[in-house]
Amino acid sequence: MALNRNKDLKMFYSIKEVAQMLGVTEVTLRYWETVFPQVSPDKGANGVRRYTKEDIKTLRTIYHLVKERGLTLAGAKQQFKNGGPKEIAETRSEVIDRLTAIKMELLGMKSQLDAL
Repeated sequence: MALNRNKDLKMFYSIKEVAQMLGVTEVTLRYWETVFPQVSPDKGANGVRRYTKEDIKTLRTIYHLVKERGLTLAGAKQQFKNGGPKEIAETRSEVIDRLTAIKMELLGMKSQLDAL
């Protein structure tokens, strides 16, 4: 059975979806926009933020620096400017996405087996 790749077709994500992905609040994401010029999601005509996969990768990098490595925002900003662990964070992001897809597939299989 193939993994569901429909989420790979999605072009934009809402602030609520991104906040859930990262385990942070929407307020945190808005604040990071003011601190990190690299975070600049498109805003629709009604002002609603639309995050791309590239935006999410950038946010995962910031999350890694601040929440996992424990850097201050100023320290994270400096690391981010210098290139920092971007490749590590991106690789980690890809692994998390892949594991999430596998988890969803397994939960779907479990539901089908429970129905038997």
